[in-house]
Amino acid sequence: MARRATKIVATLGPASSDPDVLERMLAAGVNVVRLNFSHGTAQDHIDRATLVRETAQRAGREVAIMADLQGPKIRVGKFAEGKVTLEPGMKFVLDASRTEAGDIEGVGLDYKELPRDVKPGDTLLLNDGLIVLTVDSVKGDEVRTSVKLGGVLSNNKGINKMGGGLTAPALTAKDMEDIRTAMAFQADYVAVSFPKTATDMEMARQLCNVAGAEFRHKTNLIAKIERAEAIPNLEAILKASDGIMVARGDLAVEVGNAAVPALQKRMIRMARQHDKVVITATQMMESMITNPVPTRAEVSDVANAVLDGTDAVMLSAETAAGKYPVEVVQEMSNICAEAEMAEEVKLDADFSGMTFSRIDHSIAMGALFTAYHLGCKAIVALTDSGSTPLWMSRHRIHVPIYALTPRLATQRKMALYRNVRPLLMDQSADRDTALAEAEAHLKRRGIVSSGDIYAITCGEPMGAPGGTNMLKICRAA
Repeated sequence: MARRATKIVATLGPASSDPDVLERMLAAGVNVVRLNFSHGTAQDHIDRATLVRETAQRAGREVAIMADLQGPKIRVGKFAEGKVTLEPGMKFVLDASRTEAGDIEGVGLDYKELPRDVKPGDTLLLNDGLIVLTVDSVKGDEVRTSVKLGGVLSNNKGINKMGGGLTAPALTAKDMEDIRTAMAFQADYVAVSFPKTATDMEMARQLCNVAGAEFRHKTNLIAKIERAEAIPNLEAILKASDGIMVARGDLAVEVGNAAVPALQKRMIRMARQHDKVVITATQMMESMITNPVPTRAEVSDVANAVLDGTDAVMLSAETAAGKYPVEVVQEMSNICAEAEMAEEVKLDADFSGMTFSRIDHSIAMGALFTAYHLGCKAIVALTDSGSTPLWMSRHRIHVPIYALTPRLATQRKMALYRNVRPLLMDQSADRDTALAEAEAHLKRRGIVSSGDIYAITCGEPMGAPGGTNMLKICRAA
């Protein structure tokens, strides 16, 4: 497996729920497994989480689990025939009070607030923008529209409003139940769908903390940026989260396809500046759902996200339902490794004008700077909470960062950090013993050999979170 800094998030689904397939996917390089709560029952997710933990243990590697909440269902209802074909110029009614199955005249709605959220002249995009309707008028519960761009509309397809403006709350009653399920199997990350403000993320955090309390588990939160309204609030949302996901599907429908690439670059840059993680998602290797090789455009897309500095690239249907779940991971891993070889390291520029108010932060930056200029073989961070490796991982450096922690939850959480390899190591209370153990750990794994120089950071006294206050440059014995 190519050594790479960028992490891979893969979605579990029918194509990847066989233990053997999952084991091969982990061997091919999956770092984080995503459970999509839009599909399946609570028990399905609990079973899948158990499968991931058991398979990872068998494969001898630790992966993080991300529970991805469904969010509000803004969708059309079902059709009598399963689908209708809409032609441009036709009239079509979206009716919030309709209970019978839909037909060529109109269809019911899962989202009953739609008539209050739209006005004449608004543009509605159905099925990821493949069908475009213009609102003619709103009469009671009926949204009367004209078909601008036609096509096949089938059961339960999503609805977006161009420019945003649907009032549905980010957290539904189902999401609140799902948070309880995710905490029961101690998900390392919870991804929140459709947040519009920092308040949405703060509410999700409270729900997770309450649900996690009985398991003494604190999860990390990822805000999925997929609504037009989230863009002006990006910085506040970032600060209220542990990371963001550039969810390009719904976002593209709301803000227009052409606006997304520049937004992606801005979001990745902003996340790194705020010491947060960032995942780039949606259609990255879409053609590999049915084809054994990606398109040239997909290769460029993944490579560009890596060159922008994303922590992770994500696979959705490619691994959940595709024909080549293992191969797609291998392809993605190779693209990431190749792109990273072309990265420029600009550490000196990164540090000019930077000031540090915290001792642990300045130690982290000092380790990077020294390792880069000395040509260290590795940077080793003895960490309890994972903060020091996170700060280090926000800067590009071609020196691998090994994060040694005694806490399993911290090890799993760090599986998403770019260029960080989390390892579990029991840390004794005595500093010299811990440093000797760390070196033995690295030598056993073939990371350093005799005579290699490496940098190590730790805290004295050992084991206090946020206590990193020492940087030592060592030559392996």
